[in-house]
Amino acid sequence: MQTRSGAEIVVDNDVVHKLHRPGINPHDLTVRLGIAARSDCLLSPLSAPERVGDRWRTRWPLVKVVAQQPESLPWAQAGQLLARLHREPRPPRAPAHGWPQRMRRAVDALRGGHPDVRRAAATLPDPVWRPGSPDRPMTLVHGDWHLGQLGRRDDGPWLLIDVDDLGVGDPAWDLARPAGFWAAGLIPDGDWHRFLDAYRGADGPALPDGDPWPVLEPFARAAVVQAAAHHPDDELLLAACVRMG
Repeated sequence: MQTRSGAEIVVDNDVVHKLHRPGINPHDLTVRLGIAARSDCLLSPLSAPERVGDRWRTRWPLVKVVAQQPESLPWAQAGQLLARLHREPRPPRAPAHGWPQRMRRAVDALRGGHPDVRRAAATLPDPVWRPGSPDRPMTLVHGDWHLGQLGRRDDGPWLLIDVDDLGVGDPAWDLARPAGFWAAGLIPDGDWHRFLDAYRGADGPALPDGDPWPVLEPFARAAVVQAAAHHPDDELLLAACVRMG
């Protein structure tokens, strides 16, 4: 199975073999695997990277991912888990998280794409093109978080999976996609507030007291633009891009 990022996944019994996207930095990947192996929040790898031609492959335990059942999505558990990740000690020599690079790849792919998405991309503010800002917290960041990045063995605790964009930066980036999808009408109010309240209740450092939207708004906009670039037929995402543009 090939993912949107260009990685290839092969499942062999209870082991997942992941061939990482072309061009991934093997040193950064090794650092990220080490962070995952030491973290209580991340799924631990089964191997160091091994070279396969001009690409790199790793092995992982097979886990159950979130079933897409709207009445039982683990939004509260996800908020608590992200808060825990953001409170972990910042690893030395960790790379920057990968959200801005993914944004650039998405915008590059928009040439010739939907004009409303291109206009929305042109309005994005400076913070969305860098992993962090001097006036903001700098923590460990998953870098590509959505509910599909949760996995667990049997009935064990939820863990974060996929470390390809793991790194250091502004933790608000990990809240970008749910914030943007809620603003676009894709996530119900109750789910969004369960997620947000759980994150704050677990002392997540991304948000100040009071209204979270001034912090989240630029990152939420970026997440909607990126999603619209990948799903140009989604009417709610396009409508959100029209409002931005």
